[in-house]
Amino acid sequence: MKLPFLKLSCLTLIFLINFSLKSQNEPKWVSPLEIPIQLSGTFGELRNNHFHAGLDIRTQGRQGLKVRSVQEGRISRIRVSVSGYGKTLYIEHPNGTTSVYAHLKKFAPKIEEFVKKNQYKKESFIIQIFPKVDEFPIDAGELIGYSGNTGGSNGPHLHFEMRKTVGQLPINAMRYPLVIEDTQRPQVQNLYLYSGTDPFSIQKEYPLTKINDSVYSAAGLSASGKINVGLRFFDRQNLSYNKNGIYSVSVRLNGVEHFSYQMDQISFDDSKYINLMIDYEELKENKRRIQRFFAHSEQKFSFLKNVYQNGEMQIDPGKSYQLLIELNDYNKNTSYVEVYLTGTKEMLNQKKKENNLIKTMEESLYEFKGKSVYFEKDSFFDKVNLKVEDHGDTLHVGEDLFPMRKEYTIKYKIPKGDSLTISQSFLSILSKKGKPIFFSSFKKDGYLQGKSKSLGRFLISRDSISPEIKAVNFKEGQWLSNYDFMKLKISDDFSGLKKFRGEINGKWILLEHEPKNNSLIYDFSDIEFEKALNQLTIEAEDQVGNKTIFKRNFYRKIKDS
Repeated sequence: MKLPFLKLSCLTLIFLINFSLKSQNEPKWVSPLEIPIQLSGTFGELRNNHFHAGLDIRTQGRQGLKVRSVQEGRISRIRVSVSGYGKTLYIEHPNGTTSVYAHLKKFAPKIEEFVKKNQYKKESFIIQIFPKVDEFPIDAGELIGYSGNTGGSNGPHLHFEMRKTVGQLPINAMRYPLVIEDTQRPQVQNLYLYSGTDPFSIQKEYPLTKINDSVYSAAGLSASGKINVGLRFFDRQNLSYNKNGIYSVSVRLNGVEHFSYQMDQISFDDSKYINLMIDYEELKENKRRIQRFFAHSEQKFSFLKNVYQNGEMQIDPGKSYQLLIELNDYNKNTSYVEVYLTGTKEMLNQKKKENNLIKTMEESLYEFKGKSVYFEKDSFFDKVNLKVEDHGDTLHVGEDLFPMRKEYTIKYKIPKGDSLTISQSFLSILSKKGKPIFFSSFKKDGYLQGKSKSLGRFLISRDSISPEIKAVNFKEGQWLSNYDFMKLKISDDFSGLKKFRGEINGKWILLEHEPKNNSLIYDFSDIEFEKALNQLTIEAEDQVGNKTIFKRNFYRKIKDS
């Protein structure tokens, strides 16, 4: 009678041993921040010209929160930039993944020391370092830096990513044990039916009514021929009011799936086609982002669940259809758009007029007196209506209503004038308010030449004003012995800052540059001063070569020997 009990006890023991071994083999996971996780951005959501490759974690509007490595590993890459990810750490883990921590204010002390050493060696604030394999081992939960707002960040937060190390493919970090309170379903605003996939298709908008907690609907829909759909929607978590993206979608007509995707993994190449996934014209004209659920013939998204589904649905006259769109966030909160369509003879798939066509398989050259515009083959994803006109000093190259595949070339004959006037001239693109904005170009064969991936208005502008540098927390000849930092402002009114160099007593110094507030900060602890009287010199140059030299003398107590 005791044998079954013994047998059960042995099985239980074996299970516990196996579970213990499995737990020991699983890598330890630590949250990157020590505060409750609130998101201001989700994985794969649509941003301007790119898919979001990670999670944006709110830092309570503050900078300087401790950031920790989520797993053990080694630092494989360190980058400091004034744009993009700003100050960034990449940690490679033994399980084949890499974690990324961006927009940091500063790194942990030993990493900060290592970075500064390399910055002084290369005499550059902007730097990228790939430490040796055994140079920076990191434990799970180890302090690696402090949260900030550096680079292309619009507010204090931590941009956090997980990637597959091979190929650096971003994967959805929500699969890891981040504790995020979320019981909210995606919220849907409007439904749109389209008659086709190109810029000449017709759009019809339908307001939606919320039937219950999870279902939206609209009445009186009719269509005919091939259609595809779009939605305006957003998702939120319980503790955050940011409008975020969703995890997955499925579009079904009479129960048959016609389009679907799921954001588990993306490729950075996906962003080449992101503007095909939105109503680009609507975004540019009315600033409304409509996400379209169809696969353009030219797009190559890696996250589509079925590459053979293109999202087009056939509606025949006299027939009735159920259109069901299912939206999910990562925590399986689901919303549905359920509408009923009646097939009619009145065609939705009529087209807008095709005038001034540029066809995808043709190159196009527009020449005017002293100006020209050249489009290569396949500059656009579709044929487009485009009018290129010469309006005196301004070149009108259509309207920015069509997503582009390739850059096109603009050429302006360099205006006559003295050498200074010519050197200060540059190609600019006009904002919607008519303000000239510096447009990167180069001089060749008597022409200013540049490339653009946005349509718009161009002209030659002139910048004759040099960059401006101002001291913020010190004056000429001041004693700065009790100061930890020297603060300055640097700005350029027109073409923009190109480069700068700071020196004390003729030796290069590290000036931390933050373009968002035009600040330059020097840390006095970087060097030991050998004399009391010191001279600060900063040379700055804008995009057309105007230069400024800023000099100030200051005193600093010599450290006791």
